[in-house]
Amino acid sequence: MDGARTVAEALAVHGGTVVRVGTDAEVAPLIGPGTRVVELRGRSLLPGINDSHLHGAWLGTMWPDTLMARLAAAPDGGGFGDGGHGHDGHDHAGEGPALAALTTSAERRRAILRTGELLASLGITSYTEPGLGPGEDGGPTGCFSSAVLAEYAELAAEGLLRARVTALLLFGLLDGASSAGDLLHGLKGFEAPAEVPGWFRVAGVKIFADGIPPMGSAWSEEPYADGGHGALLVDGADPGEREANLRAMIRAAHAAGHQIGVHATGSRTTRVVTEAFAEARAADGRDGRHYLIHGDVLHPATLAAMAAAGVGLNTQPGIAAATAPMLAGALGADALAHAWPVRDALAAGVPLCLSSDAPVLAPNWRAGAAAAATRAVEATGRDQRLALVEALYAYTAAPARQDGAEGWKGTLEAGRAADLCLLDADLREVAPAALPEVPVAMTVLDGRVVHEA
Repeated sequence: MDGARTVAEALAVHGGTVVRVGTDAEVAPLIGPGTRVVELRGRSLLPGINDSHLHGAWLGTMWPDTLMARLAAAPDGGGFGDGGHGHDGHDHAGEGPALAALTTSAERRRAILRTGELLASLGITSYTEPGLGPGEDGGPTGCFSSAVLAEYAELAAEGLLRARVTALLLFGLLDGASSAGDLLHGLKGFEAPAEVPGWFRVAGVKIFADGIPPMGSAWSEEPYADGGHGALLVDGADPGEREANLRAMIRAAHAAGHQIGVHATGSRTTRVVTEAFAEARAADGRDGRHYLIHGDVLHPATLAAMAAAGVGLNTQPGIAAATAPMLAGALGADALAHAWPVRDALAAGVPLCLSSDAPVLAPNWRAGAAAAATRAVEATGRDQRLALVEALYAYTAAPARQDGAEGWKGTLEAGRAADLCLLDADLREVAPAALPEVPVAMTVLDGRVVHEA
């Protein structure tokens, strides 16, 4: 997964670090009496997978349940709830509570560690918790609170995490309202847990700008069936004031040195957020590695502006596949021409990360990569499929860049972290649609085997 997309024969690990990559003959001299040799025999070794948008504590309480499975099983097809995903912990598909509240340290630890075990079995060695903090301290589930944030830091310090975790702070409600005042207060008054190098880091801030198109809550250039255009979730007396407050929030978080991930789905929201990111970067020249989350509808001009400002896109191919008919129903079939344009994003030069948003979807990155490599927008004839190697890059090296860690993880190169995912197949011979069925044979984290089939 390096820039040249190199394929090698052999790799050597010592003390948590990749020390040599090359041919069998180049690596064999490093085999000593205490070396474990794993013969690949045609199987494929990848960098450890990085699910760059995954709610770990929430996943640990819900698994094996997922929100999309609940919606699909609902008699009426279900619904998404006010904010989009039902992150408030209530089951909007009519099946009762989705999870119990995390009220004690033991419960929080159990949820995080359960997720770590699950991810190890899937070859995932890094993930981003996209929104933990005081904005959700009064939330009904406890899955997104500052107590969960502190628990991650403590587990990391104790050496108990089964994955490397990056977190974003949350000063509003998850999938809900936020205010410029709350964010400014949080930036000044909230003390995030200290970094545990290599294992836990608070990278920045999460902002919810709008909802989602199927619920009519995304702020959209395209009109909904009722003639409306949705609205921002940010506080304000009118659309102009809400937009001004959103831009002010982005400026403030950038000026404070934070990376910013913005939940932005509607075409008007994605445009305005991109403009705000570009303005913030122009003010001081700093590349904050900011990114749009989901990015359901992105017009070509927005993609060009994202590329020019170095703004990334973090999106979920599985959600695109599952909800495209709902998006078309809300905004019209013509909106699909600009829906989840991952191929166009790469062509424009936008840094692209693929992720699961688990437990909205299952954290099966193989299914996500397959969806990205097989999806086409039939209604418009526009093909947005990625090559399989591009999808794999968006689950490994690209999210390492999002984490600001591309210098030490995300690729199989000498000097990088020995985070590895071994698949029981030769990916050069696997049809993308068959990838979800390829078993994960081994996961190595920091040079230690944490899963072996």
